[in-house]
Amino acid sequence: MYLTYAEFTALCPESGVDEEHFAALERRAESDIDTLTFNRITAMGFERLTDFQRERIKRSAALQVKFIYDNSELLESPLSAYSISGVSMSFDRSKIVVVGGATTTAQVYGLLLQTGLCCRKAGGVNEIS
Repeated sequence: MYLTYAEFTALCPESGVDEEHFAALERRAESDIDTLTFNRITAMGFERLTDFQRERIKRSAALQVKFIYDNSELLESPLSAYSISGVSMSFDRSKIVVVGGATTTAQVYGLLLQTGLCCRKAGGVNEIS
């Protein structure tokens, strides 16, 4: 688990996510982060990462939990856009990142990029031995 409920509420105090639903949301956010980092966190072990990397991952996990909570209906829909009575809705592509099927915000992905774990090159840039 990358993030506890207490850490989440400290990072996103007005999210509206209650403790009862947090565990499922955190598991999904963790899965998305693992996809975005090509499972490097799982392979290395969260505790073996630097303090800086762990802090960025916790922050990105909190923001991803909030993103999933706020947009769960859209994320679960097979539609990329829809229109009802002249009103249309779609994700702003400049604010959304999709890697390997994981959808997140540019902000979350930017935090993960800072860890060096999102590099598409084998091993990433911050391989820990």
